[in-house]
Amino acid sequence: MTSTAETPLLEEYVTDAVDHGELPAGRSSTGRWSAAWFIIGVEVAERFAYYGIASNLINYLTGPLGLSTAVAASNVNAWSGISCLLPVLGAFVADAFLGRYRTIIIASLVYVLGLALLTLSTCLVPISTPSEHIASVASSSPSSLLNLLFFFSLYLVAIGQSGHKPCVQAFGADQFDEKDPKERLERSSFFNWWYLSMCAGVSLAILVVVYIQEAVSWALGFGIPCVFMVVSLVLFVLGRRKYRYVRRRHEDETNPFTRIGRALLAPSACRASDVEDATALVRLIPVWLTTLTYAIPYAQYMTFFTKQGVTMERTIVPGVKIPPASLQVLMGFLIVICVPIYDRVLVPVSRYITKDPCGITMLKRIGTGMVLSSLTMVVAAMVESKRLETAKAYGLIDQPETTVPMSICWLLPQYLMLALAEVFTIVGMQEFFYSQVPTELRSIGLALYLSTLGVGSLLSSLLISVIGLATGGDGGNSWFNSNLNRAHLDYFYWLLVAISALGFFAFLIISRSYIYRRVDGV
Repeated sequence: MTSTAETPLLEEYVTDAVDHGELPAGRSSTGRWSAAWFIIGVEVAERFAYYGIASNLINYLTGPLGLSTAVAASNVNAWSGISCLLPVLGAFVADAFLGRYRTIIIASLVYVLGLALLTLSTCLVPISTPSEHIASVASSSPSSLLNLLFFFSLYLVAIGQSGHKPCVQAFGADQFDEKDPKERLERSSFFNWWYLSMCAGVSLAILVVVYIQEAVSWALGFGIPCVFMVVSLVLFVLGRRKYRYVRRRHEDETNPFTRIGRALLAPSACRASDVEDATALVRLIPVWLTTLTYAIPYAQYMTFFTKQGVTMERTIVPGVKIPPASLQVLMGFLIVICVPIYDRVLVPVSRYITKDPCGITMLKRIGTGMVLSSLTMVVAAMVESKRLETAKAYGLIDQPETTVPMSICWLLPQYLMLALAEVFTIVGMQEFFYSQVPTELRSIGLALYLSTLGVGSLLSSLLISVIGLATGGDGGNSWFNSNLNRAHLDYFYWLLVAISALGFFAFLIISRSYIYRRVDGV
């Protein structure tokens, strides 16, 4: 009788999860897709805000702020890199102290403050559109105080993202019970739909915000993302009664970081499960290092890809020009198309063939994207060589303000190929790093994937600075001459081809010997 009476309770409540009132989380009343869609909506709004700033940032730096192309690209890569590295700190705070929900709330408030100050700084710059700025960069550069306010605000956004980005996605994945076979499969699907929805927000930002920045004003273009971030925070709080929260540790339980640290330093004195968790973390290091060679080429689409487009013919109909940063929206559109195909067609077919629950292994998925990324740089180098030849043929080498008679559509293949690489590598990295770390450290797991992109951006910034100095600074034969008709971005792209190819072969060797951590009893 006792066994029969207890069985419904085991089926009704989720182990190790509580609801908003810190009572056991009911399986039917909390979590799963009804909660996950709230959290996905929050991510869409946050990505709209972030990319509303990031996607056209290089044109603001070279326009109203008057920086050279190389310095602006280095600044964008540095900010992007730090934005992706700081989530490691945010994830640590969440996993060790505050919990994911509280960390997201605090980080969102910092995020909103940063965006508000960023909008204020652009309002104070005495220029409203990039076209009005072309003739007056040298004579009307903003004051040092305004520049300081702008960059302070920009890095405040990075600090806000540090708590928001890893915790929101981990919190979303927490809504699926890893011990339930059906919910475990739903969680794998969650990562695909998460990325699809996120890209929808990115695409909307690029379509709407970039156009407003180029055609109306930078202040309004930076203000709209601030409004969306406020909406993100409100939406997140509204869904609080639907969420499942990871049960808090009791005071007598060991901090997971302490537990893992002890297992690394004195494995003989620790439990076998603790040693296994510590070993799993160590095995991630070689994989993390090799994926950096994917992240360096990935960093180029918001900098040099955009600057290439500025020099090319962008008229689609008489009187209407495409903002060069708007081509990034094609990446989002392709991802929105490809993710459902991957999730609903490719995964079931490959699952039938390989007998793997995920269709193809996570490392194979990541490796496929790395190959596509390397091929993207090959195409980008060839297109840039063609652009330089066209500029030379028409005598435009020393006329950087004159449009090169070559359609911006030539850039479409490199954008679309990079998007296809994202579908494989980025989503694969999210699921891989989330599932291969101990359960208590899953915010850290997602922060590790973000830190790959962050370090890749910083390495890209370092490469640009070193190569720029070695090849003549901002003039002469520099690869990054502000006059792109005298620059050699094609050489830089070929260098990235070599780096990414070497990285892939190292990844191939490491992945063949990688032993997956036993997750969820599988």
